[in-house]
Amino acid sequence: MKGIPLTAISPRIIAVETYDVRFPTSRELDGSDAMNPDPDYSAAYVVLRTDAADGLEGHGFTFTIGRGNDVQVAAIAALRPHVVGRSVAEVCADPGSLSRDLIGDSQLRWLGPEKGVMHMAIGAVVNAVWDLAAKRAGQPLWRLLAHAEPEWLVSQVDFRYIADVLTPEDALALLRQGRAGLAEREAVLLERGYPGYTTSPGWLGYCDDKLTRLAKQAVADGFTQIKLKVGADLADDIRRMRTARAAVGDTIRIAIDANQRWNVDEAIAWTNALAAFDPYWIEEPTSPDDILGHAAVRHAVAPVKVATGEHVHNRIVFKQLLQAGAIDILQIDAARVGGVNENLAILLLAAKFGVPVCPHAGGVGLCELVQHLSMFDYLALTGTTDNRVIEYVDHLHQHFTDPVVIRDGHYTAPLAPGFSATMRQPSSPEAPPASGSPRPARLPRGARRLPYSISNRRTCPRRCSVSRPTSATTPRYAPPWRPQRPRWVASTSSSTTRASAPSAPSRTIPTSSGTASWTSTSSVSSAPPAPPSPICAGPHTPP
Repeated sequence: MKGIPLTAISPRIIAVETYDVRFPTSRELDGSDAMNPDPDYSAAYVVLRTDAADGLEGHGFTFTIGRGNDVQVAAIAALRPHVVGRSVAEVCADPGSLSRDLIGDSQLRWLGPEKGVMHMAIGAVVNAVWDLAAKRAGQPLWRLLAHAEPEWLVSQVDFRYIADVLTPEDALALLRQGRAGLAEREAVLLERGYPGYTTSPGWLGYCDDKLTRLAKQAVADGFTQIKLKVGADLADDIRRMRTARAAVGDTIRIAIDANQRWNVDEAIAWTNALAAFDPYWIEEPTSPDDILGHAAVRHAVAPVKVATGEHVHNRIVFKQLLQAGAIDILQIDAARVGGVNENLAILLLAAKFGVPVCPHAGGVGLCELVQHLSMFDYLALTGTTDNRVIEYVDHLHQHFTDPVVIRDGHYTAPLAPGFSATMRQPSSPEAPPASGSPRPARLPRGARRLPYSISNRRTCPRRCSVSRPTSATTPRYAPPWRPQRPRWVASTSSSTTRASAPSAPSRTIPTSSGTASWTSTSSVSSAPPAPPSPICAGPHTPP
């Protein structure tokens, strides 16, 4: 990728704005699984604003499921001193430079290293830079990556801790080899799209009637694979697998996903108990950190494949999963690791080991992001879509300015410049509810949601027998969709002091699952940030 010439007065990043965005998806049990029974899909969202005349912005986010999203937003805000004041041209010409600086902050790195909340925050900021770079180049990110010079792509990868299995020379050879036939494959991609599969029928909280209806609809929509959540109750899983197989027939693949619910011995026994229904893969059968456990499961449940990756912290753990022969399917996540740069490393590792990549995309905005990475992989690295599919879930896309488009079970290649990360802000016109999905009424003030229980069932308003508590169990927590009072924080350019403005009314946008709450903070500066003061700031006082 050619650098952008610097002018005498080079535009700079002048603001890093963060938003706490939450959708009450738990109301309809969208996204429910054995480990996460009542998720409220949320995004810790960041906008990079510049003083460039083009007015372009970089948008990024990381995905959470409700409580804790404010922690993730705070982690993104902690990165502001590294971002505000940077040259737009320089950072867009070399996003890896910012990635290295963010990962290299020793005091923040101590919180990982290269894992958890801080690493996800780094990924959100790095992805926002790539969004800005693609917009400035006037190209969708997949095309910018696919047509970039292999040498430049290699310069964006951090080979530390993975050079024992993937050297820069190895990566360069893979990328040079992958460019052969790029133009022909791009024509196919634009015509046909990239194959997908859908998890929409398989959420654990859905009743059998809803599972059947959505599974049949998935086949009618051209999908050749669906996925079911499993792991809470074996008898329920056997019944649901039988129901799903009857709905889709023998030629459609059914993957199953335990979301880390089991010990290794449980994973083996449970998967083998479901083997009669021909599951294609078992996803996250145990802890994502248990590399040898995954290897044991893989050996014991073959020919059922083992897939994992959505909760894998970084490229190093992926390296070890591949070295140990622990997985058949590698699942990248666009918002879990350190952004595009680290996902390039992971894609290269998968290509080196010959393991297909089937990305995780079950979350708000993840479909929009990860399609770009898979399309790059097809065009300029592996050159194939054989046994490769991108996950698709059918909700919340209407909140993005460039939502994914599915045609005949395939992702249509996005053509708008950027990373498809831009969300409609609260000031935008209200997005209508999904067809046939009236907006649920807000719970009465003070109402609380009880813990989910697979054994407590009642009839839902849509005549589905769903898992909702019915007893008088003491409630554990307030509903996560209760309107949040925003905190408005103005940071100085040095980021050593902060001044808090009075609270403002909550800003909300309607969704098909209710109303999403937005909380915003920002930092604006016209000069590069000064280094933090070496003196102690004193005891922390919660805002």
